[in-house]
Amino acid sequence: MDKIELLAPAKDLQKAKIAIMYGADAVYVGGKFYSLRSRASNFGLEELKELADFAKQYKAKVYVTVNIVFHDADYYGIKEYLKYLDKIGINAVIISSLALIPLVRKNAPDLECHISTQLSALNSAAVKTLKEFGADRVVLAREASMNQIEQITHKVDLPVEVFIHGGMCSNYSGRCVLSNRMTLRDANRGGCAHSCRWKYRLYDGRDIISDPYTLLSMSSKDLRASAYIERMIECGVASLKIEGRMKSEYYIGQVVKTYRRMIDDYYANGPLTKEKLAYYDNELTKAENRPSDDGFLSGDCDNSKHLYGVNGAGVTHDYVAYVRDYDEIRKLAIVEVKNVFQSGDVIEVFGPHINNKRFRVEYMFDTNWENVDLANKPTQILNIRIPFKVEPCDMFRRVAQE
Repeated sequence: MDKIELLAPAKDLQKAKIAIMYGADAVYVGGKFYSLRSRASNFGLEELKELADFAKQYKAKVYVTVNIVFHDADYYGIKEYLKYLDKIGINAVIISSLALIPLVRKNAPDLECHISTQLSALNSAAVKTLKEFGADRVVLAREASMNQIEQITHKVDLPVEVFIHGGMCSNYSGRCVLSNRMTLRDANRGGCAHSCRWKYRLYDGRDIISDPYTLLSMSSKDLRASAYIERMIECGVASLKIEGRMKSEYYIGQVVKTYRRMIDDYYANGPLTKEKLAYYDNELTKAENRPSDDGFLSGDCDNSKHLYGVNGAGVTHDYVAYVRDYDEIRKLAIVEVKNVFQSGDVIEVFGPHINNKRFRVEYMFDTNWENVDLANKPTQILNIRIPFKVEPCDMFRRVAQE
């Protein structure tokens, strides 16, 4: 049995490289066109080539989203685009329109066609039909339970991919029209305004019938499938997919690193103990910006899966610095400031080759070698005395004082 793939998102070249360095087997990204995350930075043609070349150095794969719902005008230039992706060594395109499959086969024969979750494949018959159309992989609907995933994988011989972490849609994925109705931004053409996460008051005509002091939300909790990873490996899921093409480098690094360690731990040592699972869950919460849940995997669909009233969204400020370089002679980390921290703070370092090592900040200097006690200027470059070696792309986070 092949080792399960860990698939990570990225909205730009830097974050894609972070995902690969932190342990992703593959990354999925969007180009400037045909992608459902039009507000992400996304990749120009040269950036896609640079990413493909970078991924090959790590024996990683690159998948490009071509997953908008196509209108006739959208087909302009698609053949040339597919040919280019094939030429530079992209491994697959993620599509929601089956009409693209013959175009890929004719113009880019080395590209695989992965069917997007937008098609809501929820049963083995659907997966088998998609195989007949020429699909190489199917991303199952996020609404599938773990029991349904097991049934599907036992009945089909086509690789399936499953979302395991990140944002969830409060409606059926790919079926929501709230954004289009309210803002004329089409969620199925890359413009989702995330209307489900807005705050609302409920009216009957002109009369407010909800609590006038409470703003309502219908946002879904985020997905966290750590408790189901073993079952997904055992039932033959081909790829575990992290959501988050709009997320930060810290989110990507922390989430990818945690799932990478969890997967490798299982393959090396067998089933995870409760203590290990609790440890990995705690690591995932360090990148959490709203409450998380197991989504539809448990088979339960009660109100606890959603966030009503205040939706709980918030961004942690624990991520404080990104390592640019390290001076081994002076034992100085050269870092870029991301959030406020100061002398005396306890800092935890994590990265591709270091696991949660701590030190206390004692000496910080700016580029003019003037002493700094408070780091509060985003993007400022500082030199920080640190008693152990760190590497470029490692990250610092502040540890809460006990």
